[in-house]
Amino acid sequence: MSLDTSRRPRAVRTGGRPPSDRPAGRRRHWTRRPNPVAGIGSALWLVVVIVPIYAMISSSLTRQDKALGKNALVPPTDPTFDNYNTVLHNGFGHLLLNTVVVAAAVVAVVLVLCVPLSYVAVRSRTFWSGAAFRLFLLGVAIPAQAVVVPLYLMIAKLNLYDSLLAIILPTAAFAMPVSVLILTGTLRDISEEMYEAMALDGASTTRMLFQLVIPMAKGGISTVVIYSALQAWNGFLFPLIFTQSDGPRVLTLGLFNYVSQFGVNIPALLASVVLSGIPIFAVYLVARRALVGGLMGVGGK
Repeated sequence: MSLDTSRRPRAVRTGGRPPSDRPAGRRRHWTRRPNPVAGIGSALWLVVVIVPIYAMISSSLTRQDKALGKNALVPPTDPTFDNYNTVLHNGFGHLLLNTVVVAAAVVAVVLVLCVPLSYVAVRSRTFWSGAAFRLFLLGVAIPAQAVVVPLYLMIAKLNLYDSLLAIILPTAAFAMPVSVLILTGTLRDISEEMYEAMALDGASTTRMLFQLVIPMAKGGISTVVIYSALQAWNGFLFPLIFTQSDGPRVLTLGLFNYVSQFGVNIPALLASVVLSGIPIFAVYLVARRALVGGLMGVGGK
């Protein structure tokens, strides 16, 4: 028996393509209304950020004898790179190497300790895991200045004074509370079904940590890496209190090389600041989205 297809209702086009004929990768473009208030606010904030950087770079290219009488916002008439040459030949490489070692060691310590701790805090429901998590969160409210004397006594008892470990260990300890907070927020974004699927496959806790948690938490881990590296790179209190000789000096203490009893070499000091900020600024530009995303609590998505 043949079917009469002539009486079938046909789809009537009302204009444009039907939903089935639309390309899958095509997205609808939305028009946004202009927001002049946000634009003016962004422009003002950009000026607030750019002007000090411009003044610092402009002053670093000025001769020392003209630094005090010159307006920092006026470009130098005869720019010179002698200040940068002075910085590079005044032990800058040694200071940079020490700072890189401290930052890398702090990041390694924070990741090795905070990732398993955050995993236990999220997956375990015991009293002790919750108590340990709350204890770490108390560290957010404790300033480093309040415990610098006990830390000094501990480091002296351990014979770590005037060494890079005297900088690494306290810096990592004070970076851990915020790192645990970031990682726990990231690990909570991993769905329970993924854990259950791996458990049904017979995966152990260690296998879940390395094959599920760490790959799914790359955003939060990237945030922790950048945050702890920034804390170590810009740290000043611990290097100042726990070191004395030139051997373990870092970049923040190297700025004192241009401060003497009779004056300050302002252009060389600012040139050192510019050179010190370039590496960590480059890292921030590469991973700024991971940093902001992780701090907003969406690093695991």
